[in-house]
Amino acid sequence: MAGGAGEVLTLQLGHFAGFVGAHWWNQQDAALGRGTSAKESLGELCPDVLYRTGQTLHGQETYTPRLILMDLKGSLNSLKEEGGLYWDKQLDAAVAWHGKLTTHKEEVYPQNPHLQDLLSAEGVRSSDGFWRVKSIPNGKGPPPVTTAAIPKPLESSVRVWSDFLRVHLHPRSICMIQKYNHDGETGRLEAFGQGESVLKEPRYLEELEDRLHFYVEECDYLQGFQILCDLHDGFSGVGAKAAELLQDEYSGRGIITWGLIPGSCSLGEPQKNIYRLLNTAFGLVHLTAYSSFVCPLSLGGSLGLRPQPPVNFPHLHYDATLPFHCSAILATALDTVTVPYRLRSSPVSMVHLANMLTFSGKKVVTAGAVIPFPLVPGQSLPDALVQLGGATPWTPLSACGNPSGTRCFAQSVVLRGIDRACHTSQLTPGTPLPSPLHACTTGEEVLAQYLHQQQPRVTSSSHLLLTPCRVAPPYPYLFSSLSQQAVHSIPVFGALCSSSSLHQTLGGLATELTKLDLRRWASFLDAGVEQDEMEELLQELHSLAQCYQDGGGLMD
Repeated sequence: MAGGAGEVLTLQLGHFAGFVGAHWWNQQDAALGRGTSAKESLGELCPDVLYRTGQTLHGQETYTPRLILMDLKGSLNSLKEEGGLYWDKQLDAAVAWHGKLTTHKEEVYPQNPHLQDLLSAEGVRSSDGFWRVKSIPNGKGPPPVTTAAIPKPLESSVRVWSDFLRVHLHPRSICMIQKYNHDGETGRLEAFGQGESVLKEPRYLEELEDRLHFYVEECDYLQGFQILCDLHDGFSGVGAKAAELLQDEYSGRGIITWGLIPGSCSLGEPQKNIYRLLNTAFGLVHLTAYSSFVCPLSLGGSLGLRPQPPVNFPHLHYDATLPFHCSAILATALDTVTVPYRLRSSPVSMVHLANMLTFSGKKVVTAGAVIPFPLVPGQSLPDALVQLGGATPWTPLSACGNPSGTRCFAQSVVLRGIDRACHTSQLTPGTPLPSPLHACTTGEEVLAQYLHQQQPRVTSSSHLLLTPCRVAPPYPYLFSSLSQQAVHSIPVFGALCSSSSLHQTLGGLATELTKLDLRRWASFLDAGVEQDEMEELLQELHSLAQCYQDGGGLMD
């Protein structure tokens, strides 16, 4: 490690997790070597936490995500399973067998044309088959994007997450589950039990273990694992078995799971909705057993069967039916709330972050964010926070309903992208102070005082960063209220919270499951879940919900 926190290995499990992950890695990539000032370029965040250095067969240095991702057959389109960075023309041509050969050629998908436009500034594959990369600032990341106008929309051409991934992956990153299909009506990974069975098969279990050992053994100090996992489909079972494996093999390391659910659901597909409910419930309970904490992430209004409208952001315009949009917003929140264990100076380890949030069995947490943080020109941070007001300024991102009126037991808060000149009040001496925040002498003091004012009895950890969140293309253009020019970075205010809202959410899941006539959904049980496991699930949900029983001290 070049400094800061220990390394983190990311596991990305499922197709919506692929969407969130693609935006997440694009944002990390955009931040490499892109300091907007001398102070920021020193790097408040340590990229070595998430990235690893390597070398191609031709001696070219590489800097790739420390990542293992699993998805289904047919989900990659133009992306090769072995990636493109280490591609070798001579090795492709080398065949040991000298007998008769039969060639089976799969359909080749063209690369997304909008992504091709973006990548053309970074490098080309030359006639000898080698990837030639143009000059890279600080030896890491692509050259700066120079687009000044709003980019062409990608929405109409994005089918899968690899359509907009602009980051090169290591050959050991992608692990395809060939026995299930991404597209089509049959051969789908629909149920929790199916997902569990995937990692009970020696073929897939050994492949995952080999990749884990490859990445872990090269780490100087592994602080833990972050799992981005689809909760709504069979990948909830894959995630549960993966988390169990990590806990067994790497005891004492942090395991933080982000349970991902697409924003919209259709009333016209009852089986899909019932399966979503069952997979989410099984996933939450099993992942909680093996993770340091689990945080559901969704722009939907509810985890239950009754549809609720998607959440609203005052300064964003997004389409909740587009995974491309929803995943971009969730990735931005994720890039913010994970800041504590990625800091270069005085990082909070994954284990310490989890210990702060999850006392007394509260191993499920909620997330929320203000995207973008509304600091207008000429305004100071105290001005903006007073204007924001309220004990729950964040838009909820865990599908647990409106947090207003609920109790927060502990929280980790990050505000990023605020220029130092705006951190404190600039009122002339003698001017009456509009609030106690205006008397603070540092930005950190302003933020801590604001949190204490809103929730005086809550254990809070807060971080204030100069570094904004990068939203350069191919991030979708969602910021119509900001400018007619392309927006490449934004300030974000994010939080993780142990909240009493989970008492109602988890209890509500158990209640809905109790009302289900499981005889109608025998196919879910046939996929590998026993009836007694259902009874155990209900007990576990009720026990988890009880941990969040409100004991007073309501938020306004």
